[in-house]
Order: sequence, then C-alpha cells, then structure tokens
Amino acid sequence: MRRATVLLVIGAVACAAPVRGDDAHLDWPLRPPPAVARVFDAPSPDWQRGHRGVDLAGRAGQPVYAARDGTVVYAGTLAGRPVVSIAHPGGLHTSYEPVHAAVRVGQRVTAETVIGELASGHPGCAAEACLHWGAMWGSASRADYVDPLGLLASTPVRLKPLRG
Repeated sequence: MRRATVLLVIGAVACAAPVRGDDAHLDWPLRPPPAVARVFDAPSPDWQRGHRGVDLAGRAGQPVYAARDGTVVYAGTLAGRPVVSIAHPGGLHTSYEPVHAAVRVGQRVTAETVIGELASGHPGCAAEACLHWGAMWGSASRADYVDPLGLLASTPVRLKPLRG
C-alpha cells in the first residue's frame, strides 16, 4: 500500500503544471509606490486573529491597479466593504479593499489595468485612505496567506551563507 501511495504522489507531482519563482512577482497596486501604513502579521495558528495583508497609504479616488495578470473572481461588497479579488496563474490570489470596482467578474486584467478606485474609511488606518492588499496561495477552503510585499518584482533577493 505504501508503494502505491508514493507512486500516486510522484504521478501527481509529475502531472502538475510547473510554477517558476518568477511567476509570482507582483507590481505595486498604487502608483507611485506608497508608504506602508500597516505590515503583514500572519496569525499562528492560521485561524487566529491577525493581519492577512498590508495596508498602503493612499488618497480617496486614487486608481488601484491589478498587481499582475489574472482574472477577476470577485468585484462587489463583502461585509459592507467594496472588494476586488483576482486569481493569477500558478494559484496565487490577490485582494484589494476598499475599492470601488471598475472591472467585472470573469474579466482578464494585466498589471496595467485599473481595477477600481480607492475608497476612504478603512478601519485602523491613519491616512486619508488605505488600501488593504492581500495575497494567498490556494483557495478559500485552504488558503496560505503571504506577505504581498515579499512578492514585489522590485524586492531584492539576498542569499545568506550556509556557514556562520
């Protein structure tokens, strides 16, 4: 039975679509790059309270861009706030709130697409308006939230030596 399980896992990995590290690079959703008003704070365990994204300082009415190519999977109101969510190739999803959508569900977007305009009134934000920008791998039933700032194309990668 164990051999069959190993073969099944190997087969699933062999059939999976390849995902390269450079596939996950994101662009800033506000331009020019904004100040970060609140950082990512992953909860542990993942069902606890935390901040599953970053808040970016902006101004009400400012255009919000898709962080990379993808398909709009949600554009509407959620828990009383306007939200846009985009699915990207490789299993990455990004979310943007509060954003009054200029896109519709099913629409293909690029990093140059204005997906809506930033609304004021984000709770806990000291700026005139803040964009809550989230990123996750997987689906709503099994999401692994990640810091979108770590996926920015402009984020330098620094490798540490193996020996101290």
